[in-house]
Amino acid sequence: MPKMNHAAPNTYTPFQTQDEEYDLTSQLAPREGKPSRRLTPSPYISEKALNQRWKTLSALTDRSLLLDDQTEQNCAIFDRNIEHFIGTVKVPVGIAGPLRVNGLHAQDDYLVPLATTEAALVSSYNRGAQLITKAGGASAMLLNEGVTRTPVFVFETLAEAGQFVAWVTTQYEQFKHIAETTTSHGKLHDINVNIEGNHVYLVFEYHTGDASGQNMVTIATNEVYHHILKTTPIEPKEAFLDGNLSGDKKANNYTLRHVRGKKVTAEVTIKRALVERYLHTTPEKMARFGQVTTTGAALSGSIGVNAHYANALAALYIACGQDAACVAESAIGMTRMEVNSQGDLYASVTLPNLMVGTVGGGTGLPSQRACLEILGLYGAGHAKALAEMAAALCLAGELSIVGAFCADHFSRAHQKLARK
Repeated sequence: MPKMNHAAPNTYTPFQTQDEEYDLTSQLAPREGKPSRRLTPSPYISEKALNQRWKTLSALTDRSLLLDDQTEQNCAIFDRNIEHFIGTVKVPVGIAGPLRVNGLHAQDDYLVPLATTEAALVSSYNRGAQLITKAGGASAMLLNEGVTRTPVFVFETLAEAGQFVAWVTTQYEQFKHIAETTTSHGKLHDINVNIEGNHVYLVFEYHTGDASGQNMVTIATNEVYHHILKTTPIEPKEAFLDGNLSGDKKANNYTLRHVRGKKVTAEVTIKRALVERYLHTTPEKMARFGQVTTTGAALSGSIGVNAHYANALAALYIACGQDAACVAESAIGMTRMEVNSQGDLYASVTLPNLMVGTVGGGTGLPSQRACLEILGLYGAGHAKALAEMAAALCLAGELSIVGAFCADHFSRAHQKLARK
């Protein structure tokens, strides 16, 4: 295969400058001595600690930009969500919708708050949401749920690992009792065993109610983990609370066929006339785009196939007090578009890693609670509906962006909205 190499003659490298040479060894050498700036020893929120932090920071920026009067007066509400607090960052919030969802749990025409600094994003999801609503709404179904933590135990030999597993399989009810003493909402649902040579990974899977549950399952598993270390008849050489098998905040193949968080699928059928009127393209072209870009995804090594779930989920998670880092795993899944026997467009999404909750975490903070209240999904009893709505939102975004590419409007929209 031909290879193009057109490097500019003045291509930058870190080893030289045009004007001077310098001693790379001394430039990159460790520097000993006290740092020029220091944090307060206490990570907690107090008037004294805030003033001490800003004594250093005020030389760098305007205090009121991060610590306005309202934030300072109510800063105690953040104490369970942040350490070394200095203020809040204001991210613009837009609204998309109405998005009609006909789900097992989500049944409404939702107005969806999205927090982002990316121009054209809210407009795109608004267009997709309105198209879905015109088509009668998206059907959505919660398929499975479970949050995992995966301790690992290291033994001298495979034989010891096997003996340990034989003991573990008799202890489920005891482990379940211990885990559930730490939480009023979490339930230990299953324990799977994975043996790799003399390593044993235990996959603890929980149902976490209306909380997204990462902290809940960590605390519960920690209790069982220490119980195992105290009572196991086969003592491991080493053990760690998590062996990196859970996929926590990492894209991974395992959950495409299983679940972490909430697994949801959503679909919609859109009449040909609506596709032509609102997306300015055809069902055939959108389906063909999906085929061609699936090959591109395979060539790039993507996990799953989708256009941009991350845009919807990052904006939704930030607005609604979810753990934004979970977008790393939540934004994998499968999008499909087909032309049905009537010549209309069928589109579906399946997301196996939606880490969402309507209680706990950041959901109770004022702005985030307000966004959940706009959705009508704040508080206990709404997490499953939030997951189904999130899948429908991703479907709206897939329709909008694929339509934009097929109609050759993608770049035009960004020029119009990002450079106004």
